[in-house]
Amino acid sequence: MVPRLFEVSRGYGNFATMKIAIYGAGGVGGYYGGVLARADHDIALLARGDHLTAIRRSGLRVRSPRGDFHVRPAAATNDPGDIGPVDVVIVAVKSSHLPAVLDGIAPLLGPETLVVPFLNGVDAHEALVPAVGRERMGKGLTRIMSEIAAPGVIRHIGVDPYVAIAEWHGSASPRVEALVAALRHAGVDAEVPPDIDVALWLKFLFICSVGGVGAVCRMPLGAVRTLPETRALLRRAMEEIVAVAAAHGVSLSDEAVSFAMNTVDSFPAEGTSSLQRDMVAGVPSELDAWSGAAVRLGAEAGVPTPVHSFIHSVLLPAELEARRSAETGRFVETDRGSRT
Repeated sequence: MVPRLFEVSRGYGNFATMKIAIYGAGGVGGYYGGVLARADHDIALLARGDHLTAIRRSGLRVRSPRGDFHVRPAAATNDPGDIGPVDVVIVAVKSSHLPAVLDGIAPLLGPETLVVPFLNGVDAHEALVPAVGRERMGKGLTRIMSEIAAPGVIRHIGVDPYVAIAEWHGSASPRVEALVAALRHAGVDAEVPPDIDVALWLKFLFICSVGGVGAVCRMPLGAVRTLPETRALLRRAMEEIVAVAAAHGVSLSDEAVSFAMNTVDSFPAEGTSSLQRDMVAGVPSELDAWSGAAVRLGAEAGVPTPVHSFIHSVLLPAELEARRSAETGRFVETDRGSRT
């Protein structure tokens, strides 16, 4: 039986040890699992392949501008049944791996378990509901740039880690506040935002547009944002997401696109998105959860999305070929990317 979650002050100043499973200990999940384990929480990492073997043998190493460290998590496995019910499940896999999570998550769930997705898509929490149940399902997002640098090694590249968490309906609760407190104690900027749905759509606006345009152009961010033609394309892609969000009942501010463009201008000129890197590497990407989702959600609401439709159509042949390669075993897909 999972223990009842801890009472935590609204100021998030107190914390208590939590049992947390990180479903997907790649660049994102590995980083958060590492800092939470360093803060003395009971952390179980779900990983696979050489990465799992290295963690079992030597623990998890995190390299970060904030300081390098080494931890040995309470458990490292590829089988949720080895872990049992936990207080919190943080799902940090690629969107293409969600079906495997749906099949495997049941042993981690107790009656009061909180499940929080740290994924790039805007509706990942809805995809998890059939396996998790609405009463356990939270909403969450993170901003961080991190990757698997080598088996058993996570490299935090940049962006100060940020996490937003809420219950399904956007509210705080003792279990949400407990996780926020744990993350803050671990050195992460975490909060219950004023509106979790707005926060999710703002992130989607950024990653979906920057990732899609960058992947089509096959050029780093500096070139994309400097050329007037591609800068205008990027802005139009963002404006489409604003319209789709509004049609789904989420009103983004008038400054949302300008803020996102200013953020683009602040990033390193050589930066690329995980979608772009996956396309270049010929591995399955999150295309369906990014521009594919923008097109799907737009069609559901009767909102045209010509830019994202173009992006999805142009990238789809390469995506399908990458999936065929994965199915025939020509490479092993690993969630190495960031959540920005």
